[in-house]
Amino acid sequence: MTQRLVITPGEPAGIGPDLLLTLATGARVSRWVAAADPDMLAARARQLGLDVELLEFDARRSGSDAPGTLQVLPVRCGTPVVPGELDAANAPYVLETLEQAVAGCLAGTFDGLVTGPVHKGVINDAGMPFSGHTEWLCERTGVDSVLMVLMAAALRVALVTTHVPLSAVPALITRERVARTLHMFHEGLCRHFGFSQPRILVTGLNPHAGEGGHLGREEIDIIDPVCAEARGRGWDVRGPLPADTLFTPKLLDGADGVLAMYHDQGLPVLKHVGFGSAVNVTFGLPIVRTSVDHGTALDLSGTGTADVGSLKVAIATAEQMAGRQLRG
Repeated sequence: MTQRLVITPGEPAGIGPDLLLTLATGARVSRWVAAADPDMLAARARQLGLDVELLEFDARRSGSDAPGTLQVLPVRCGTPVVPGELDAANAPYVLETLEQAVAGCLAGTFDGLVTGPVHKGVINDAGMPFSGHTEWLCERTGVDSVLMVLMAAALRVALVTTHVPLSAVPALITRERVARTLHMFHEGLCRHFGFSQPRILVTGLNPHAGEGGHLGREEIDIIDPVCAEARGRGWDVRGPLPADTLFTPKLLDGADGVLAMYHDQGLPVLKHVGFGSAVNVTFGLPIVRTSVDHGTALDLSGTGTADVGSLKVAIATAEQMAGRQLRG
């Protein structure tokens, strides 16, 4: 069965529309529906010199998936879009595209969601609290917690804490949170990617993984007991390991995932390895969701120079995950 994916291009002044329109000129495996403003997409296509026929989406019809076509679930911008120029008047539009896309996924109209880059600052400037796609999707789908996982080739990195100040991280590293995150990571790797016994490496929080308590006790009091409990269930879990040596070929060889304690502990390495071809995946949602690993790149919007690599991988990953889900 061919999957039907809904794609939100994100910030309309950014490169999200450029990337989607560029990919729409080529062949595809799944059916794509853009939750976006068709007038904005048409104007961007003209600016980029792309010949893309925009067709209004109708769930009752299969629609065209031929190269050079793109089905659109219409959501109107609040004000005309100028590529590269943020406008808070379009912040409600960005969130409405997500609302429509998630509603369609929950209703079974779409088999998965692929999100383009948003600009958190302009959404907050519009008076709409927004800390990121991951947290927003958790709230909108009514689940207690979700897990941000970034992937590049064979490297998969999950995060215990995400978009919080570094000063707030230590208080959030609790046995409950680390255990819940490890469980979601293990379950997601099995459910979405077919691992029967994934090997997971777990970082410490402190330099040198606390160095026996001399540089902090989080490893001794929190992380090590969680890892030991997981091993007691028969899971292949190793840690806590010093983050500065965990990401070396010798330790990563054969590992299926890395659980890091905070955002900038795990993601700089992953983005160094696969920037432009990495993908953001959310585990724990009742829907399939993937995303690009980069920002809005306002300076590239409308220039035709933006790299489509990450969106291409995000779509392919969503197809893989949705395919497994449809097969049961």
